[in-house]
Amino acid sequence: MMAQPVHYDQNLYRFQVVDYAVFGSMLLLSAVTGLYFGCKSKIFKKTTEQTLDEYLVGGRTMAPLPVAMSLIASYVSGVTMLGTPTDIYSFGSQYMLIVVAIFCSGLVITFVYLPVFCKLRVNSSYEYLEMRFNRVVRTMASSFFVLDEFMFLPIIIYVPSLAFNQVTGINIYVIGTIVTLICIFYTFLGGLKAVVWTDTWQIIAMFISTLVVIILGTKAAGGVSQVFDTFIKGDRLILFDFNTSMYQRYTFFSVVIGGFTYWTSFNAVNQTMVQRYMALPNLKQARISLLLFTFGVSLFVWICTYAGTLVYSKYETCDPLSSGRISSEDQLLPLYVMETVGKLRGIPGLFIAGVFGAALSSLSVVLNSTAQVILEDIIKGCFRFKPTEKRGKFIVKTIVLALGGVALGFLFVIEHMGGVLQMATSFTSIAAGTSFGVFSLGMLVPWANNKGAISGALSGLLMSGTITYGSQYAGATNLVMAHKLPVSVDGCYSTYGLNVTYVEPVYPDETNIFPLFRLSYLWITPIGVITVLTVGAIVSLITGKNDVTKMDPDLISPVVHWSLPKKAFENVGNAKELFYNRYKSNDNMVLRNLE
Repeated sequence: MMAQPVHYDQNLYRFQVVDYAVFGSMLLLSAVTGLYFGCKSKIFKKTTEQTLDEYLVGGRTMAPLPVAMSLIASYVSGVTMLGTPTDIYSFGSQYMLIVVAIFCSGLVITFVYLPVFCKLRVNSSYEYLEMRFNRVVRTMASSFFVLDEFMFLPIIIYVPSLAFNQVTGINIYVIGTIVTLICIFYTFLGGLKAVVWTDTWQIIAMFISTLVVIILGTKAAGGVSQVFDTFIKGDRLILFDFNTSMYQRYTFFSVVIGGFTYWTSFNAVNQTMVQRYMALPNLKQARISLLLFTFGVSLFVWICTYAGTLVYSKYETCDPLSSGRISSEDQLLPLYVMETVGKLRGIPGLFIAGVFGAALSSLSVVLNSTAQVILEDIIKGCFRFKPTEKRGKFIVKTIVLALGGVALGFLFVIEHMGGVLQMATSFTSIAAGTSFGVFSLGMLVPWANNKGAISGALSGLLMSGTITYGSQYAGATNLVMAHKLPVSVDGCYSTYGLNVTYVEPVYPDETNIFPLFRLSYLWITPIGVITVLTVGAIVSLITGKNDVTKMDPDLISPVVHWSLPKKAFENVGNAKELFYNRYKSNDNMVLRNLE
């Protein structure tokens, strides 16, 4: 191991008192917000406690701006803040075009999917699938969601805990436990309103902290022109690579098409997003919120990509990973922050508060949304139990506590999960593509039937699962490797006194690997969605098309209303009425058992 030079003191790049104070203030504000909304009903409304509707969807009276902030927080996590700059550093700027995909996605959601949910006023997005198809389809999709969120729990807190460890030296389990307990506390007490408002504070912290870092970092680098000159010199300015190969990680087509499909699949029908749309009073307010979300998240993601160019300009001649100064790529940006603005007391604390704010918002969204899906789709939808208001709220809060306990448990075993963790995180793209495909089949193909939906879902799950886990196996056995852009260690000695020899990576011959296992990860979701739609449409044709004359137009997206016969518009509102009537025959018996 090479000795560090005298002038390089690692302790100079640690948190100071001011940084801890800034970070602690963010945690305290989150806890106080949850306490406020948990007790608000008792204090101001003089009621015994907030209702279940207030707890789950904020009483459907939320304002567009805080909901938009919460929508941003639902998607942006600590992984986004730390992972996006790393990708730009390693693969170049092609991923910056993701903002094009985000804007296109926002337009499609606004006019294709959002009107359906707002018209039906669902409690859970998966209620739609029972209205459109049947209970089996609803249960399948909601189960995908619950399993997906359950498997996503391990990385939400662990990744930012690594960043905190990098700048403080504090054990990742200690800080991870503290932060998780605070998140459980305010989510348990305050429900959706606490989640939305804490998301708002946290997203503001994320924006401010990242902006401060890039402004100071740009100044330290000599200006924007100098940053991009260095980036261009390193052959990393790539924006319009029209290579049609689906094997290359980032091309114009994979980023725009694949990115658009993934963003739409997540933001259009996923319960973590739909729950917030439904917290608004009407379609107009939901569209305003979605518009603000689209602009806000596009700006933030672009800022994260620009941070990647700053990191490269800083480490152009001495790659931190190759020189052994960090042990994980996730520590690249925190290292940059500490070495660039670390001497300005409070700035590192603000940045790490932003990273953890993103993690807290993601965790609270998972806890709150998953609890609602389990109540609405599993307990009420699948098992047909209808608990009273009091019992329903008790069940939801119990689920929040249980999921929080799972998150804590995972925190202590995540380092030992190895390949299981990688496989678990890959399930996100599988579940997202499959669910989105089924929703799209229902909203855009009026003649699709129940058998088509089930067959399409299973086929999409099989196809995307095969590609994902086959790719994971090929990567784990080094049969396939991501081709990173070259880095340099020529300046390591002059800057840090480190004698480092850079070894060029040896990439395997991939020509004999099964083609599907070599695909860029951005193509997994589009392939899954296309599979669901194709198989679903064909099976529906073979088994007998749905009678569109009896179709309730509310179940179909307005963009395809032109394909419905005039007779269908006599059925407006029938689907929702039938859906709620299905419960009435069981309600009396269930209520007698539960009250």
